[in-house]
Amino acid sequence: MKKELIVIISTVMLWISCSDKKDSDDNSTDSAATIHYQLARAEKEGVNQQIKLPAQLAAFEEVSIFPKVNGYVKTVFVDIGSHVRKGETLMILEAPELDQAAAQAKERYARAKSDYILDKENYERLKEASQTPGAISPMDLASAKTKMDADSSLSNAEKANWQIQETMMGYLTVTAPFDGVITERNVHPGALVSAEAKDVKPMLDLKEVAHLRLEVDIPEDIVSTLHDRDSVSFYIDALPGKKFNGVISRNSMNINKQFRTERVELDVYNKEGILAPGMYVDVVLNAKSRPGGLSVPQSAVVTSTERKYVLVVRNGKAHKVDVTTGNQSSGRIEIFGQLESGEDVIVNANDEIKEGTVIENIK
Repeated sequence: MKKELIVIISTVMLWISCSDKKDSDDNSTDSAATIHYQLARAEKEGVNQQIKLPAQLAAFEEVSIFPKVNGYVKTVFVDIGSHVRKGETLMILEAPELDQAAAQAKERYARAKSDYILDKENYERLKEASQTPGAISPMDLASAKTKMDADSSLSNAEKANWQIQETMMGYLTVTAPFDGVITERNVHPGALVSAEAKDVKPMLDLKEVAHLRLEVDIPEDIVSTLHDRDSVSFYIDALPGKKFNGVISRNSMNINKQFRTERVELDVYNKEGILAPGMYVDVVLNAKSRPGGLSVPQSAVVTSTERKYVLVVRNGKAHKVDVTTGNQSSGRIEIFGQLESGEDVIVNANDEIKEGTVIENIK
């Protein structure tokens, strides 16, 4: 009986050992099973992106006109909305004290010039007489020449002073420095204006409106894809249904550190006169792909707090490759990094997939 019990116990132990081994083999098989992921190829194709940016129109040239001399407003020939041409008279000032100063300067110059002419004639005669030995002493000739030179300098100084006064008189006539429209008027006839006063409004504001600047701040990763003379479309909410075009003409070559943008200006010609400085504009840019970029699905790019990368499958294993991104459109994104065209990347990548994970593609 004891012998039979030992045989039964041995049989049970053997069965339990075989069962444990089978379960262990099944678990190891499951743990070694390869995870399947959907893959896509990195393609060497451009990704063009259309973006809309806010912008503003500004006058190509604008100036605030202040008085250069003190005086009273005599006549104003323009008003708000007046179209003027370069050199056209806008207003006339009057300053009686300037008239008197100019007249006095002219008289002083005339007197000094007469003295110089008289001294010059006297010197020429003495010089001619000195050709006869003993007729004129050298001292008298030298004194005559010195007086002539001094009167010549005085005459030139008085002439310069007279010309300055004439220039100051010219400031009483205010003219347009360029073609444009008067957008602000702050004086009327009889008003006293001062060239020394501070924190005062200008007499007039003049803006060129036939030629406008379109000022737009473009993100630094897009501005490099644009070039001078590129045509850009824009729309204005105040003029629905109308499409306008401008030409890229200038860029600031300076990145705004706060917004990471660069100021770009477009030339806009306003022949019909329906646009105005200060209008709010929506600019539509077609950002072209940059050379050297690859195209992958947007979900293939993993962005964490530390890095931005894609999971490239090489020799059946996942490898993290750091990338920078560019344009994105229609579910595709432009990437730049250490990977080649034709390599496979995991489509629905995430940061839970570890470096070296065995990857098998699914269709």
